[in-house]
Amino acid sequence: MAHSSAISKSVAVRTADQAVSADSDMAIVRQVQAGDVAAFDRLTVKYRERLFSVVYNLTSNREDANDLTQDAFIKAFRSINKFKGRSSFFTWLYRIAVNGAISHLKKNRLRRFFSLEDLNESAGSKEILDALAVKTGTEKPALLNELQEKLNEALQKLSLKHRTVVVLFEIEGLSHQEIAEVTKTSEGTVRSRLHYAKQQLQSSLSDYLA
Repeated sequence: MAHSSAISKSVAVRTADQAVSADSDMAIVRQVQAGDVAAFDRLTVKYRERLFSVVYNLTSNREDANDLTQDAFIKAFRSINKFKGRSSFFTWLYRIAVNGAISHLKKNRLRRFFSLEDLNESAGSKEILDALAVKTGTEKPALLNELQEKLNEALQKLSLKHRTVVVLFEIEGLSHQEIAEVTKTSEGTVRSRLHYAKQQLQSSLSDYLA
């Protein structure tokens, strides 16, 4: 009962923080829409790191991620007058970034691949490997490298739509509702894709999760 209460409080705090952040973002957006161009810099500073993280975790290429993140902010700035606040600015911006990353991947036929260097540089990506290491009791470097290779292969097998929900949910920590807004799908579709993706990952890593 106490654990359930703690979870409820945690969710309530997170929801309240998100509401405050959304109100703050909307106030800045209105300033930009009113002609205060410099105010957009505050949104860039606030979200650049998070936006780069999601794009990098989709492309696994630092140079591409930097370019795509910059492109996302440029597109957002140019389209700022079209933003009506039906969703939070955060999810609207994420949608622009994710769509840009997916288009880039499709255009260049790139596949998702985490190198050991990538995992060391990407905190979110490394969390997946660390979680698997704890769950499987794998601590030796050689075994971790083997586990990493299997994780790479498993992630590569996922389609872009399934990889996207895994990145947004498992790495970026977005809720089902937020992912639905970003991907313009229903929460049911998000849950379905996430469930399928997890099944595929578990199947690919069955030897380590047994």
